[in-house]
Amino acid sequence: MIAGTSLAASGTAPRTEPQGVVIEIGGIPILLRSGDAKFRAMLEQRYAGFLNPSAQPANEFTIYLNPPLTKIPDADAQVFRNDSVWRIERGDFRAEWDAEACRGYVQQSANPYAIDTVLRITHSLVLAGKSGFLLHAASASRNGCAFLFAGASGAGKTTLARLAPQDAKVLTDEVSYVRRQKDGYFAFGTPFAGELAKVGENIRAPIAALFLLAKGPRNRIEPVARTDAARALLSNILFFAEDPEFVKLVFHSACEFVGLVPVYRLTFVPNAHVWEMIG
Repeated sequence: MIAGTSLAASGTAPRTEPQGVVIEIGGIPILLRSGDAKFRAMLEQRYAGFLNPSAQPANEFTIYLNPPLTKIPDADAQVFRNDSVWRIERGDFRAEWDAEACRGYVQQSANPYAIDTVLRITHSLVLAGKSGFLLHAASASRNGCAFLFAGASGAGKTTLARLAPQDAKVLTDEVSYVRRQKDGYFAFGTPFAGELAKVGENIRAPIAALFLLAKGPRNRIEPVARTDAARALLSNILFFAEDPEFVKLVFHSACEFVGLVPVYRLTFVPNAHVWEMIG
């Protein structure tokens, strides 16, 4: 714990709060405060297209720039909860976020990778209470509808995003942002890029279908039974925390999703003709 940064230490705001950058993903703005102008400029460049300085963010983090905690970051961040406070740790950063106070801090070096992970995890925790989740899937919007393509690494997510026709808008090739709205489930663009190394379009669209990917000798689409669809969906949802309450919320969202959104198995040959079948 860093002296002066514990969420439980004090409810009193500092006299002069650091300036910040508001990053809005999926309609949920988060304020990132930093007293370092160069770091703020780096955030603005990294998340260009997802900045919304006029938003009123409910959640905020204060970022303290320090040398890396270890030379080599751990492969995965560790996420723990103590009452309302979530603690997130990896070799290159340490963070806390109070889900009730909606405030937290991050101790990290001056690079975008740590805060990118913090944002993904925070959004996954917030979405769990809103019947939503982050999905290991590519997604694109075409003709007013969103299509999701889920699968393990190498299944073809980036390939389908790369093959998207000109009238389609790629929302992401790596992490799809799924959120329940009054009129159904929607996919939102994200700045979380995969192999394409390109941020998604900052738009939203109602989800028309989820495709479970498999490569084969010819293009084929087959419907997936609801039970199998829920199992496959859960295997592709990004679970950052093993907290029982969080897992229960995500499980409920997955079951609700497959009851409202058609799920298909898409076997495809990696060429542009596959999009003729998709929509």
